[in-house]
This record gives sequence, structure tokens and C-alpha cells, in this order.
Amino acid sequence: MAVVPHRIAVLATDHVVGLDLGTPSQVFGTARTEDLTPLYAVDVCTPGRRPVRSTAGFQVLPEHGLELTRTADTVIVPGIHDGPPMVDGTVDPAVTAALRAAHERGARIMSICTGAFVLAAAGLLDGRRATTHWAFANLFRRLHPGVELDPDVLFIDDGVLTSAGVAAGIDLCLHVIRTDHGSAVANRSARRCVMPPWRDGGQAQYIERPVPRATGTGTAATREWARQRLHEPVALRDLAAHARMSVRTFTRHFRSETGLSPAQWLLQQRTDHARLLLETTDLTIDQVARHAGFGTAAALRQHFHHRVGVAPTAYRHTFRRPAEPPPGAGPSGEVGLSAQGAQLGQVHRQVDAGVQVQGPAPGQ
Repeated sequence: MAVVPHRIAVLATDHVVGLDLGTPSQVFGTARTEDLTPLYAVDVCTPGRRPVRSTAGFQVLPEHGLELTRTADTVIVPGIHDGPPMVDGTVDPAVTAALRAAHERGARIMSICTGAFVLAAAGLLDGRRATTHWAFANLFRRLHPGVELDPDVLFIDDGVLTSAGVAAGIDLCLHVIRTDHGSAVANRSARRCVMPPWRDGGQAQYIERPVPRATGTGTAATREWARQRLHEPVALRDLAAHARMSVRTFTRHFRSETGLSPAQWLLQQRTDHARLLLETTDLTIDQVARHAGFGTAAALRQHFHHRVGVAPTAYRHTFRRPAEPPPGAGPSGEVGLSAQGAQLGQVHRQVDAGVQVQGPAPGQ
């Protein structure tokens, strides 16, 4: 059966950031089937099909006007560094109409970096969680108080998708590829882009701080230690003890580095691993729950549905792909815990950054 490429319209406006403009075509252009059939078709459009100026000193000469957004499956707004959306919070009425019409008919709407200012000006982010580049967070809040801005994450998928800086835009594109076609395709795209499929932490680690944090007190080693033990109970006091910190100090450093509480981070790691096991193994739901550290199938279903939006069984049905039994698997295909632990460091680098943006499960 012939593959029909997913149509993407990149909507460029004046003062568009050159790197942001090129990101969708570069990343989505790497997503192909095993026989190299393209999975996406990316085109650029502008209001009135007129040339627009970029911050890199070149003009964008588009082949399409806003009519491209009428048939696109996804519309992406790259970042800008000037113009009405970043001055007074307004945008060309034609752009507003095109974005709203695309959203109302069910197209996926995304922004990269300060492209969130355009989406907010069009009214598509009102009452939603969103993110943008941390350096423009205060300006964004002043212009759009009705948006729940979270500048600490790399991207947010809350109906309308927004990302932080240029690199976070790549993370978001990889997240979309993974959502559409599974982790195997997304991982191949990440390798072609020379990017990790998944990045630890959020934008919080890049925000300038008034007082530099002391060196030698990070939690990265402890996070890696915890990843090796997702199948075991891991308490906050265990994490703090491994890092040789008090619970209070550890929690403060952990949140500063990742943008998440230890409990939130552990839950996202367990969910990530459950997703991978559902995609790549024949383990039962009970076995996946044990290996991912949820304990019971009921707990897995609750947290998985809250974070991913579907039940584990439905997720497996969508994303299951043939795979070799993982190293250490017994005759039944179940992974031995020692082999599983040895692989977790590699495994969790093969999961996209999508979960960086999910909120905590109920009660967390």
C-alpha cells in the first residue's frame, strides 16, 4: 500500500529565525520508511505568498500563500525576533484566520521557540499550558496573561504544541515523529540529525541564574543510578543518600537541574520504560508493570493513561513492531532483571523528550 506523506505547512512571517525555519524540513525530511519512502512533505508558506525577511539576513521566497494551511495536516510556526507579535501581542489578521481555521478543522498546530508569540496572538494558547524561549518568558507573560506559561521545559504537547529554543524545536519534531510512527523511526531520524532521541532535564538547566550553582553537587550520577533500578522501589531518601545530600538539598538541586520533582521524574522514567517494553517485547501488561516499577497492572494503566493518553494495550496495538528478543531474555522473551538494568542507560536515551512536558499523575 502506497504511503501518503503527512503534509506540513511551515508558516513564516517577517523576522523569522533562519534556524527555526529550516528545522522542520531537516528533521521531518529524515523520517522515512525502511524502503526510504518519505513520511512527510514539508512546504513553506507566507501571508500573500510575499517574501519575508529573516533574522539571518536573507529573504524567504515562498512557493505558497496561506492557502497551504487549508490542506496541511500540521502547521508549524517558526520563531521570530521582532514584529507586532513580540511588540504589542498582535498578528496579521490573515495569519490569525488561517491558524484558527486549521485548528478548527483538526490540523496539528505547532510552534518553535518564539513562534509561540504568534500562536498566542492568534488566540490558540488561551487557557493552555505553553512554553517559549526562557529569555522571552517575562515578555510573553506580560503580553499573554491568559496563557499558562512554563519556561522550564523543552516542549509541551497540550493540544497545541509549543517548544523552547532551536534545539528544543528539534526535540519537538522528534516527539511528533515518534507519536506518528513509533520510536524506531524517530530514533533513525535523531541519528541522522546527530541528536539524542531523548534529552534529560528541561529548559530550566539553561536559564541564567543570579548565583552560579556550586560544582560537584549535581544529581546526574544519581539519575543514572536510578535508571538502573527502575524495576525496584526507589524512595526519595535513597536518591538523596546516593547523592550524599540531605533530602531537602537534593530535592532543591534536582528540581533546579531537571525542572521536575524527584517523584515526577521517576514516574516519567517508569512510563518511558513501559512504553519501550510495550513497543519492543511480548511481555504481558503485568510483566511490563513489574519491570517498569509500577508494581501492578492497575497502577501502570492509571499512570500510563494519564501521561500518554491511551491505555497500555491500545498503545501496544498502535506502536508494536517486530524486534529481536532483548539481550538477557529467557525462552519466554522475559528480560532478566540484571540484563534489564545493564541496558536501561541505553534504553532511556532511545526515548524522545515528550515526557519532559507531562504533568504529574494524580496525587503526585
